[in-house]
Amino acid sequence: MNDEEKAAFLLFKAEQYENPTFIETDPIAIPHRFKRKEDIEIVGLIMATIAWGNRKSILRSGEKLLSILGESPYDYVMNFKFDTSLHFVHRTFSSEDLRAFLWSLRAIYQKQGLENCFNKLHEEEYAYRIYRFRNAMLKHAGQHNVHRHLSNPMVNSACKRLNMFLRWMVRSDAKGVDFGLWSSISTKELRIPLDVHTGNVARSLGILQRRQNDWKSSEELYTYCKTLVPHDPSKLDFALFGLGVFENF
Repeated sequence: MNDEEKAAFLLFKAEQYENPTFIETDPIAIPHRFKRKEDIEIVGLIMATIAWGNRKSILRSGEKLLSILGESPYDYVMNFKFDTSLHFVHRTFSSEDLRAFLWSLRAIYQKQGLENCFNKLHEEEYAYRIYRFRNAMLKHAGQHNVHRHLSNPMVNSACKRLNMFLRWMVRSDAKGVDFGLWSSISTKELRIPLDVHTGNVARSLGILQRRQNDWKSSEELYTYCKTLVPHDPSKLDFALFGLGVFENF
């Protein structure tokens, strides 16, 4: 494909996959059970955090998470007392990790709310939004090792899961997939959640040259995507992910 054909192909695939049927087998299906902003934020953050491995396994873990948090995750968090009887495991994400997440989220909501953790300061780069949120979570988690589940763009991590969470929160809900809950971040800032699927497809199409899936690659992919959709570059996540997962491109 030449450049024009490649662009048209990606835009077509993005339109094809961004629709409510995408939700059925995706981790975003779990926060879609809720209507209140804070409930969606809390469940969305935890689901994005555990979104690695087999997708059916992720959804099973999501059901387990909801059995703990109940019908009002926000109320559960605000009344959380560091319950040591809580049991939850998804791969390397343990009960201790979940307790630390809930405890940190309680402190964040008491102080400013989750969206405000990502607010832009002056001319701050997008990566610093993630960095400051990560620091807030670690500050309140104390000695618990949740840093391994919260990637840091300052050390060149691709931050796939946090970029996915931000896509969920920021992009419009007009297509019925993302939530469009946050206005403090512009869609034009959002990066593609770079993982093995999106990375491999991007390299196959010749739009990503770097071999590693890291922050530098994420920025390289962002630079390309914003040439096609300047106001909403992460829209192409649907194309790259769909081609990789559903079409073995």
